[in-house]
Amino acid sequence: MKQHKPIDPQEAVDFLIEQSKPYAIAKSNRVMMEEMRKTIKAECMISAERMGHKTAVMQEREAYADPAYKSHLEALQEAVHEEERLKWLMVAAQERIAVWRSQESSNRMLDKVTL
Repeated sequence: MKQHKPIDPQEAVDFLIEQSKPYAIAKSNRVMMEEMRKTIKAECMISAERMGHKTAVMQEREAYADPAYKSHLEALQEAVHEEERLKWLMVAAQERIAVWRSQESSNRMLDKVTL
């Protein structure tokens, strides 16, 4: 059975503070990537129009197949992955604090009962 070290709530709070900036950057990167996707699609559609694709449906089809659009989607995938990774690390730190609170409450109750 794995031994768990005692929970240090200050360590968890420090972790949350330290991760706040990387998480904010990851989230802003993801939002930027989502918005930039629209710009890249529009640019690809303009290019498709110049190549003779007259209808919006044909232009959109070409845009979605464009290597620049596909590459952007892969970068968006990475941005979402990093944001989610940081988010769940921070959620875990918050849960450590909650567990510590619960343990402290139980300890106080035991102290009252044994006195």
